Amino acid sequence: MKKIALFVFGLLLLGSCASDKDKDTRLSAEQLYNRGYDYMERTSWAKAAESFEKIELEHPYSKWATKAKLMSAYAYYKDQKYDDAILSLDRFIKYHPGNKDIAYAYYMKGLCYYEQIVEVQKDQSISRQALDAFNQVIVRFPDSDYAQDAKLKIDLIYDHLAGQEMEVGRFYLKQKNYLSALNRFSEVVNHYQTTSHIEEALYRQAEIYKILGLNKESQDAVKVLGHNYPNSKWYKRALKLSR
Repeated sequence: MKKIALFVFGLLLLGSCASDKDKDTRLSAEQLYNRGYDYMERTSWAKAAESFEKIELEHPYSKWATKAKLMSAYAYYKDQKYDDAILSLDRFIKYHPGNKDIAYAYYMKGLCYYEQIVEVQKDQSISRQALDAFNQVIVRFPDSDYAQDAKLKIDLIYDHLAGQEMEVGRFYLKQKNYLSALNRFSEVVNHYQTTSHIEEALYRQAEIYKILGLNKESQDAVKVLGHNYPNSKWYKRALKLSR
């Protein structure tokens, strides 16, 4: 979040401080920008966003209107109005694809989704939207600082998505719905190999294969687990399956 704060501070320096006396409905674009700056300093995020949005409405062709799209997005983000922030960012991305701050806009869009990720027991569609948004940052701006941070967040998102697969798999296992459980654990093994859940997923595969009487498949899963994670508690448990 430090990069965001520094970036926004740089934008804010483009305008000088204004006072609350500027209450006329026909303020100039610069005056509206400065008023938004004042509200940002007071952490009045909703009022700041309103001022920046007004620039787009009343002065759409001014140089301030371009900056205001990003500033309103940041204000909405801080106010946890993520849908509004994404709308502002989408406008910026659509109309200013060559702007020097375009990488930041893509990154901020990813953050808006990322901040809404819910616990693994709930629907993870927002996690996948965050994943898609951060992948856009990496593909489009691979050498940027934003891409480096996006990679770290993608790793966390993968771990989260794998966690949901494990949660559902454990539920099916308790219900003795073995095939459905196996499909969930296999999803982790096949697509989330770098996450913290891979060791248990391999053990669960071996466990279910054993229950189903597929001894060779069970032994193969145990071998993979032992080869990659010989000191894992899950490997020690898996060894007991063959006894």
